[in-house]
Amino acid sequence: MSPKSYQLLEHTADIYIRVKAKDLKSLFVNSAEAMFDISTSAKKPISKEKITFPISQTAVNKEELFINWLNELLSLSAVKKTIFTDFKIKKFSENTIEADVSGISAENFEIKTEIKAATYHDLVLKSEGKKWIAEVIFDV
Repeated sequence: MSPKSYQLLEHTADIYIRVKAKDLKSLFVNSAEAMFDISTSAKKPISKEKITFPISQTAVNKEELFINWLNELLSLSAVKKTIFTDFKIKKFSENTIEADVSGISAENFEIKTEIKAATYHDLVLKSEGKKWIAEVIFDV
């Protein structure tokens, strides 16, 4: 991910970010990349061996899908001890996502900030001109 497609916003206790993308599908990817970028930093040298997992989520709307996506990534990352770095979305709509997510063993990373969950509090997902914007607060 370069240059960064997100910015940190001020918030009293949690992490609040704004993410931008060219379309809704890319917004999901950029938000996932931002979440792991904020929470971890790679140790040197880093293993090149990647592990891939399928993810499938369904929701009633894009907001629920967005939060489910991020929280599923956090949960899978913790269970599989993997930091995700690549997100290949195979099927996408405003209420369904199927993706293959790849990552590297968490042993190759330091945790900068432990993110517990993505929240609905002040969640924003909107189209603005030719871009999409998300604002999300992470519980830390």
